[in-house]
Amino acid sequence: MRKDLSFFGSFGKRGLGYSVPELSSRLRQILGLGKQWRVCIIGAGKIGAALARYEGFADRGFVVSGVYDADPDKIGTRWGDISVRPESELERDIASKRYQIAVLAVPPDAAQKLVDRAVKAGIKAILNFAPVQLNVPEDVSLRTVNMAMELEALTFALTNKGD
Repeated sequence: MRKDLSFFGSFGKRGLGYSVPELSSRLRQILGLGKQWRVCIIGAGKIGAALARYEGFADRGFVVSGVYDADPDKIGTRWGDISVRPESELERDIASKRYQIAVLAVPPDAAQKLVDRAVKAGIKAILNFAPVQLNVPEDVSLRTVNMAMELEALTFALTNKGD
């Protein structure tokens, strides 16, 4: 582990090991968790609503301050301090609110178009819950959450557990 950490600089004292609070603080800094990140959620369906209401994000520095949807029945819905905004205002809000991360929780047929719009407006990091493979420029980080594959991994673990 010391060799892995040395990539990021000097940690601990030779022969004494690591100061856990100092190491924890440095790791949070390396991972970008020592600051607040502005997040918007695109899609106010069940997944988007659950994510918008999740209080654990704030504890880790993720400030969800915008939710967007195209459905007129969802626009104006409030979840705590957040009100669902029209998807048509997405680009303007990305620029003015300076979102850094977008969470995509939309149907697969709408996903690529919305990602293209978000990227064009300046988003550089996307967490995708849509069950579709997306294309983004090389300078944009994209992570896709595939719930079916995660469940398959669990069934593999259960099937191959040495009972």
